[in-house]
Amino acid sequence: MKTILRRAALGLAAAMLMAGSAGAVQAASLVQVSLWDKGASAEMPMGLAYATPGLDIAKATMGIRTLPGAVKAGDVTFNVKNDSKDTVHEMIVMYLADPGKPLPYLEAENRVDEDKAGDKGEVSELDPGKSGTLTVELKAGKYLLICNVPGHYGAGMWAEFTVEP
Repeated sequence: MKTILRRAALGLAAAMLMAGSAGAVQAASLVQVSLWDKGASAEMPMGLAYATPGLDIAKATMGIRTLPGAVKAGDVTFNVKNDSKDTVHEMIVMYLADPGKPLPYLEAENRVDEDKAGDKGEVSELDPGKSGTLTVELKAGKYLLICNVPGHYGAGMWAEFTVEP
């Protein structure tokens, strides 16, 4: 009887160890994202795209805020809210293969060429006041979160984002 109890106890201990290690799987990092603007009546300045020479982002009438601005590599969940009262926005995660260099841009469409820019996922067009979520696995590196509604990226609607090893 003692042998049976010992085996049962060992089996239970092994099961608990295995369950404990399974529970240790790292949860996704959580990032709060605010898509903001100063209203549809505000003049939308251009020439504020990432890596533009002489960039003065203080002139932007729209933008993206993230909290935090850096996370560890792995699954990252972006909780995105369009805090605008009257303008549709979106959030796209772009990998910066060469930080400091401009993203490929389609001048005729007034937006980033998503296919060439390293699109890792997006929360598509959000109506004012609406929210969306995106979970994506990100490797260590530099990223740019952008709104690619025509004109918005060039008006300064982007934020740098870092994924640490």
